[in-house]
Amino acid sequence: MTRENIEKQITEYPIFEYAFFDPSEINFYPAVHTICQLECPQYGNSWSCPPAVGTLDECQARCLDYQHAFIFSTISEVNDILNMDEMLATRCEHLEIVEAIKANVFGKYDNKLILTAESCAVCEECAYPDAVCQHPEKMYPCVESHAISVTDICEKHNLSFLNGYNVITWFGMIFF
Repeated sequence: MTRENIEKQITEYPIFEYAFFDPSEINFYPAVHTICQLECPQYGNSWSCPPAVGTLDECQARCLDYQHAFIFSTISEVNDILNMDEMLATRCEHLEIVEAIKANVFGKYDNKLILTAESCAVCEECAYPDAVCQHPEKMYPCVESHAISVTDICEKHNLSFLNGYNVITWFGMIFF
C-alpha cells in the first residue's frame, strides 16, 4: 500500500490533520515515563501503560522496528474543557475512528503498532497485573507510554496541538 492509497482512504474519516514520518525521527524521552510514574493513576494499573508496555528501551525498539509511521488527530468540542467526564466522553468517538482506520485503511498490514490517546478503557477494570489482557486486539497503548512526546512530533510536522479553548485534540499513531 502506498502513501497515496492511504491518503485517498483516510479522506473517508473525520480526521483533522495527519502526517507521515520515519520512526527514526522520534525522540524518546525518559522524562515522559517519569511523569507517568509520578502523576498518572494508570501507571502500574493497565496493560496499556508503563511498566506493562515494557522498558523505555523495549518501547523504543518496538517503534523503530517499523519502516513508516502515521500520526493523525481528531477534534471534539465540549462545553467545559475543565469537565474531565465530558472531555473523556469524546475519546470514544476518537477510538471508533481509530478502529475504522485500523480495519479499513491499515487492515492489509499484519504487522502494525497502534498507539493512541490516554490509557485503555475497554474494560471497566483492567486485568493487569493478575491476568492477561482480555481484549488485546482493542487495547492500544497510549503514545506517552512509549516515551513519545506528541507535541514534539506535532511541531516537527506542523500539526496543531491546541485548537481552541473548548476543543479536545485526540491523537493516534500507526506504525507499519
